[in-house]
Amino acid sequence: MRPLEEAKRDLTRQWVLRAEKDFRLAEHLVAEGCQYPEAIGFSCQQAAEKFLKAFLVLHQTGFPKTHNLGELLDLVAGIDPALAETLRELTALNPYGVEYRYPSDFPEMMPSDAQAAFQLAQLARDGLMPRLASLGGAPPPGPE
Repeated sequence: MRPLEEAKRDLTRQWVLRAEKDFRLAEHLVAEGCQYPEAIGFSCQQAAEKFLKAFLVLHQTGFPKTHNLGELLDLVAGIDPALAETLRELTALNPYGVEYRYPSDFPEMMPSDAQAAFQLAQLARDGLMPRLASLGGAPPPGPE
């Protein structure tokens, strides 16, 4: 059986790698001037969600199966209130995780919305990666 710390690091690393893939996809789509802003918004929401979940795994904090970034930030606040407050605006990504993926009352996403979503994903990454790496949870991911 693997030691708990090793298992925790491995699971944290898996969450970070998945978050990084979503982030890099969004980054690529933005750089290419993608005409599908909903795809960018979704990837940004997913990246933020997975970076938050990596942080929670590192701190052995359970979380529900949710796409609600506010719920995840509430859990982060129990570990690091200042960090959670710094990242609170990530909740603006919530609609991109589910609502914008289905026909509904939401207006069409504009390229400026996609750019704003990417900036929020960057905020999540910039705020969480140093804490993940410095605590031994995962090295900064590179290309696989």
